[in-house]
Amino acid sequence: MKYKKWSLDQKLEILSVSEEIGIVESCRKYGLSTGTFYSWKKKFEHQGEAGLKVTYNTKSKELKAAEEENRILRKLLSDREIELEVQRELLKKKFGTSDPRKI
Repeated sequence: MKYKKWSLDQKLEILSVSEEIGIVESCRKYGLSTGTFYSWKKKFEHQGEAGLKVTYNTKSKELKAAEEENRILRKLLSDREIELEVQRELLKKKFGTSDPRKI
């Protein structure tokens, strides 16, 4: 099930409309569950607008790019380590040692 992400303005609008037409009707109008509505209302009463601010997707683009680069580099490093291990095994089978300096 795909969830809708509500902006701060939308949340404030729903809270204000609910005072005018009622909670159940406003939830039906916007397609919102009453549990979510009461959660927003509680946060708004305790922290004001700061409690309703969007908290998802807070990573910056630079951080995401750095994490992606880090993931790629780790994969390359693990691939290289596997290649080196295979080379050592081949040397061990061919010459009886895995140290190329002893050949």
